[in-house]
Amino acid sequence: MEGKSVNYFLLITTRTNKFNTDDIKGHYDHLEKLKKEGALEKYGPFSDGTGGAYLIKAASLEEATKIGNLDPLIQNGSSTLTIKEWLLR
Repeated sequence: MEGKSVNYFLLITTRTNKFNTDDIKGHYDHLEKLKKEGALEKYGPFSDGTGGAYLIKAASLEEATKIGNLDPLIQNGSSTLTIKEWLLR
């Protein structure tokens, strides 16, 4: 990410009625890859079991959307994705 402006995006995953626990491993593999690349800041599930969220660094909403859509939870229809740019202070 050197040379690019860095913005923060909150990626919120919400389980669908098609949620498949088999997608969880791929989801965590995706997060681990983001962590190794230096893009992942924080992540975790919601206590009510409806989904979770992760905070990433990305140059743009377009880049954050590409990252989010690579998540197996999203690709396989287990969850929906909402992305919000977060103006952290």
